Amino acid sequence: MISLIDADLVVYRVAATCDTDEEGALEIALLRCDKLMQDICDATNSDNYRAFLTGRNNFRKRINPEYKANRKDTVPPRYLQQCRDFLIQNWNAEVTEGCEADDALGMAQNNDTIICTLDKDLDMIPGLHYNWVRSEIYEVNEVDALRNFYKQLLIGDRSDNIFGVAGIGKVKAARLIDPLEYEEDMYKVVRDLYNDDDRLCLNSECLWIWRSE
Repeated sequence: MISLIDADLVVYRVAATCDTDEEGALEIALLRCDKLMQDICDATNSDNYRAFLTGRNNFRKRINPEYKANRKDTVPPRYLQQCRDFLIQNWNAEVTEGCEADDALGMAQNNDTIICTLDKDLDMIPGLHYNWVRSEIYEVNEVDALRNFYKQLLIGDRSDNIFGVAGIGKVKAARLIDPLEYEEDMYKVVRDLYNDDDRLCLNSECLWIWRSE
């Protein structure tokens, strides 16, 4: 089994716990990075791992300038870059070019891998998943993966500045999509509710996590 680790979340969460200028804070952050990576590999009984960090030229920002524009004034944790550098140098973390770490995780997933993340968006990728906060390993099948994508289209993703259909949240989206078995039916429900093919297409491109390049 190969662990596919969402290193973006590893470095952000660790750096956030050490966001202080107190002496020794950086060293603690790097130790916590190292420990969390090892804990993830141990918990998944992995023979190997791959870790991914989001790099430059994210295509989503090119096709949609509003993508994550709501985060532009957010100050990142103090030692975020040092934690990224640590994982690159000590854990061979791979930095994506043109896409996000999520896409790299989606493309790398197969029958011999397990995606290790806290990000619910990755539940649109079939296969094994591990949530290290809940210490939970679970499997997403193909139909549920598609359901998760179409529900996300209805709900949107406010954290990424993507707006779905007004008035639809998690409960209503689940009521509309979960009973459906075929993608054609899911698509029809979503398209009818959007009533705007251009916006639906743009949101689909931003929300869909790649399974192939």
